[in-house]
Amino acid sequence: MAEEKVMVEYNEDSIRSLDWREHIRLRPGMYIGKLGDGSSMDDGIYVLLKEVVDNCIDEYTMGFGKQVEITVAEGSVLIRDYGRGIPLGKVVDVVSKINTGAKYDSKAFQKSVGLNGVGTKAVNALSSSFRVTSYRDGRAKTAEFEKGQLKKEHKEVATSEPNGTEVSFTPDDSVFKNYHFIQDYNINQIWNYCYLNAGLAIYFNGKKYLSKNGLLDLLTNKTNAEEIRYPIIHLKGEDIELALTHTGDYGEEIYSFVNGQHTTQGGTHQAAFREAFVKTIRDFYKKDYDAADIRQSICAAISVRVQEPVFESQTKTKLGSLTTYENGPSMKSFVLDFLSKELDNYLHKNAAVAEALKKRIEQSERERKELSGIRKLANERAKKANLHNKKLRDCRIHLNDEPPARNKEVFQQRQLESTIFITEGDSASGSITKTRNVESQGVFSLRGKPLNCFGLTKKVVYENEEFNLLQHALNIEEGLEGLRYNNIVIATDADVDGMHIRLLIMTFFLQFFPDLVRNGHIYILETPLFRVRNKQKTIYCYNEEEKQKAVAELGNRPEITRFKGLGEISPDEFGQFIGEDMRREPVLLTKDAHIQKLLQEFMGKNTPERQKFIIENLIVEKDLAEEAAA
Repeated sequence: MAEEKVMVEYNEDSIRSLDWREHIRLRPGMYIGKLGDGSSMDDGIYVLLKEVVDNCIDEYTMGFGKQVEITVAEGSVLIRDYGRGIPLGKVVDVVSKINTGAKYDSKAFQKSVGLNGVGTKAVNALSSSFRVTSYRDGRAKTAEFEKGQLKKEHKEVATSEPNGTEVSFTPDDSVFKNYHFIQDYNINQIWNYCYLNAGLAIYFNGKKYLSKNGLLDLLTNKTNAEEIRYPIIHLKGEDIELALTHTGDYGEEIYSFVNGQHTTQGGTHQAAFREAFVKTIRDFYKKDYDAADIRQSICAAISVRVQEPVFESQTKTKLGSLTTYENGPSMKSFVLDFLSKELDNYLHKNAAVAEALKKRIEQSERERKELSGIRKLANERAKKANLHNKKLRDCRIHLNDEPPARNKEVFQQRQLESTIFITEGDSASGSITKTRNVESQGVFSLRGKPLNCFGLTKKVVYENEEFNLLQHALNIEEGLEGLRYNNIVIATDADVDGMHIRLLIMTFFLQFFPDLVRNGHIYILETPLFRVRNKQKTIYCYNEEEKQKAVAELGNRPEITRFKGLGEISPDEFGQFIGEDMRREPVLLTKDAHIQKLLQEFMGKNTPERQKFIIENLIVEKDLAEEAAA
């Protein structure tokens, strides 16, 4: 029987015009990327904070104000700069009228982060409360908003406050559900602002952050002096700054920035650096080294400033500009000219560094040649296995990894939201597979405990079937540029075995693909430990405190179930824990974390540090048990 077509009337009533506020609230992803709950560094609440701070940084780069104060507490944000202050007659317009802002005047904001002044409007529209005050030449003007609607415009008053702008806002929890700020993400962003604006002091929750040496400080904090192969090379030119070294880690670690914006997805400037670095090295040593050998284990940071940058999204995470400014040099030639002159001169003047760099490249060359035969066999084995194995249940957006031409922005957004769950055992993977979102969520099932690969070479990745198939499922063999899943969620039981498997998987990523962790792609899935229910209501609890609250709420001796493993959670229940309200904890590396020392302590031989850690935590568990018995 043919389906009956539903006729949709199309007339004047079908045409709708949205004002700026309605449009932003209806389509927030167009302005701030994904929403999220704050567990990912690119979630919307961090974009809101960044949009406001970017304006402060623009003031600093033009020579106004050497200090920015940021406070994040109880889900609300306050930001104060000491720039010129918004012209008092335009305070309301600047934060509430699209196509209004100084950034249309290229003379005032020649190389700013923002493009069109949309940022603060989006913050305003997506905040339950938003307040802006401008201090300018002894006068002050304040305006208050709720979800973008002007609620009170204060009259101008006299003030003794120094010039500048103060913005406070609380993200709308009807848009950002269950959101929370992770301070490590905020601190990482603040350090980036400091590195890119040497001399700028940022006070975050009362603590001062300051960089004196720019990108040199960034790389110093991202590497360990014992692991780098030669002293960090630091080069500066007009509108470009570069720092680089080589380490003992696998992969490429490149931090790229445009006009002070951290372009986490790279872009034309990062591609130009990778290409220019290879050419400069080949020309200097007069040898046609393989590009992969030259860039293997590189740790670098590049910052460029361009006029009117074109980004591939409003969140400005990937640069699309092909030139540095109108009718100026191409990005490729601009970066190449700088490296071919400045890096070449540096290497000629520093023979010891040049020799150390050469040895590191040749070491990578030897390792690659040793692996070539094994890689070929492993790749063939992976292709055959993918034809009939059930380890990977892919999602639909990866059935064709080429973005459809007509819906490129939609595809990119779905890529950001794409998630793969790494599970243990058939029962857990079966539950997730049955309830996942097949459009954007995949499942990779492990068989037993993976190998502890700490201290092993990359040869083990190709010889071990589990690791080999996992790297192919993620498409990370040649680096992160082809990463198929933006979010990698480790889903193991919350018992001792599950914790051990979790550590082994994390060791694999940290040992061979540390950029996945550094760039915030790895998460731990949180699932409830208890189910508390009566005939009217069921409450899932993630810890003992939540369980006690649920028992008190339901009363009358509710039924309490303690989940021992993921396999005990039915598919119907599991769907509630991996959807929009999924709880996941990011795997973070602190600024001073050193991967090899970290792995040595937790995954190496039985070190005194680990013995001490275990003993101290056993005491805690014993105390808890005694307390519960009492």
